[in-house]
Amino acid sequence: MSAERDFLRTKLQLGLFQLPFLTRVLGLVWNAAQRWTLAWLILLVVQGLLPAVTVYLTRTLVNQLVAVLQVDDVASAFWSLLPLVAIMAAAVLLGELLGYAADFVRTVQAELVRDHISGLIHKKSVEVDLAFYDMPDYYDSLYRAQYHALDRPLTLLEHLGGVLQNGITLAAMVAVLLPFGVWLPLALLVSSLPAFYILITHRLRWHQWRLKNTESERRTWYYNWLMTDNEVAAEVRIFSLGDHFHSLFQSLRRRLRNERVQLAWEQNIAELGATAIALLTTGLAMGWMLWKVVQGAFTLGDLALFYQAFNQGQGRMSGLLGDLGGIYNNSLFLSDLFAFLALEPQVTEPAQPAPIPAVLQQGICFQNVTFRYPSSQRIALSDFNLTIPAGSTVAIMGANGAGKSTLVKLLCRFYDPNEGRILLDGVDLRSFSLDELRQQITVLFQEPVHYHDTVLDNIALGDLSAAVDPAQIETAARAAGADALIKRLPQQYQTLLGKWFLDGTELSVGEWQRLALARAYWRRAPILILDEPTSAMDPWAEHDWLQRFRTLAAAHTTLIITHRFTTAMHADVIHVMQAGRVVESGSHAELLALGGHYAQAWHNQMQTAEGQQNVFCLHQGQDSPNGAGM
Repeated sequence: MSAERDFLRTKLQLGLFQLPFLTRVLGLVWNAAQRWTLAWLILLVVQGLLPAVTVYLTRTLVNQLVAVLQVDDVASAFWSLLPLVAIMAAAVLLGELLGYAADFVRTVQAELVRDHISGLIHKKSVEVDLAFYDMPDYYDSLYRAQYHALDRPLTLLEHLGGVLQNGITLAAMVAVLLPFGVWLPLALLVSSLPAFYILITHRLRWHQWRLKNTESERRTWYYNWLMTDNEVAAEVRIFSLGDHFHSLFQSLRRRLRNERVQLAWEQNIAELGATAIALLTTGLAMGWMLWKVVQGAFTLGDLALFYQAFNQGQGRMSGLLGDLGGIYNNSLFLSDLFAFLALEPQVTEPAQPAPIPAVLQQGICFQNVTFRYPSSQRIALSDFNLTIPAGSTVAIMGANGAGKSTLVKLLCRFYDPNEGRILLDGVDLRSFSLDELRQQITVLFQEPVHYHDTVLDNIALGDLSAAVDPAQIETAARAAGADALIKRLPQQYQTLLGKWFLDGTELSVGEWQRLALARAYWRRAPILILDEPTSAMDPWAEHDWLQRFRTLAAAHTTLIITHRFTTAMHADVIHVMQAGRVVESGSHAELLALGGHYAQAWHNQMQTAEGQQNVFCLHQGQDSPNGAGM
């Protein structure tokens, strides 16, 4: 019990610390929907005052009805009641109309605020470094911001509105009840406190449960993705993984579901007890009022007024305390949203950016660069040195994990080196504006993105700052060897690609890669980086592309990351990497003469190819009628 009190005290202190988020939430809402928020406030005030008007009209109507029953001319007296009845009907109608108006205003306000906050989350997601994507905590934070906190500002705003509206109504009801006894408003408060305590306690438990299970909820999403996405559909079927992932999903969901049901059950039992206390208080108050009416201290109109005022007051008090609990609860979740929005990239802009060269004169130089990915103990690059002369084509080869793709990420300043520096025409990359630096670089990544849009837009996305010229788009497609496949498509450059949307056409992996290569060429940047540019191409497509590569690369400073000797042979210099260092450099012929790693890998590949050729010829000989072999 002591541990539970300590937990509650700690969370209450944390919640009070987070209440300043209210001002930030109000700022978000105001920036997103100023006029609608003003209309919302006006409606709340009117809706808060209207119940008090209705209560007073009820007492007047009941007292006049009692008087009518005591006169002889009942018909004329009855007609005298009609104006009051009409006013009450108008008040009820006005309340209904205001309710509909408030619902409409909240709907518009909600859409505007939700889009505004989504925009903030999207902006921050694009702004943060790639380093954040190496940390599981970032994914937890993003998940809570997207799924737990996205709608919280609106929910909190509704609770704030509830506090305002219920507070106005409650103040009016207190004013109505005070003439009957000062103790009645106190009874209202006391009868609502148990429900308020239970509300706060269980909302804290719910929040703690969500924090503890964020990773588990993300894992259920992951299992769902594995069973429903086309990216993994073929492998899931060939290895019969559907039942396995479904079992994992159900097992995890069963635990989460059972815990949620247990929390809900405990909350319902506690709320039942609090409701019993509130009903008992109402019964005692009504019994006292009936006793006073019987004694002649109050009229039947007073009894009707008292019942409505006390009943509404109790409801408004519970609503007010519930809204305060909701504000507190949502402030806990809003800490997740604002914590996410407060993330700051580690790759920062320089205070005074240096002018970036439009055309490279010297080239690119890695000087004593050491780098390790965040949350990793393994060194990706160790005291790494490399020079890429301006206008040259340099190939990087090496085994997987040697650090080849890390060079691309550092050169694009997705990360900064832990030690050493990278120079562009003798100037540290950290001295340039990030946007200007990246505009000088075009990259074909090893796994290019499949944009589910038209062919033309897929290519044009390479440089949104350039005016879309269909003729130039076609030039980029021809340069990448993609023009032939585009002409075979149903609507050529206007063909919608992918299967996410209606009438989309799917491409093969190699075709997507050639389209991504066209996107890279469209950028027209002086630095061209190709990460495994031909890995998904068939030999015919690769040969066709290599025939034009030297001409295309002449206008660029080109860095090629590749495993293919046929691609590397077209480079001016080939560097072989091993364990984060360059261990060999030279042309294809020079490296073969050196007899090192490159030569060994080349000869191994040639022997494998020769062996395959011999086996093919042997099979051909066995199948021939005369038994002739090679």
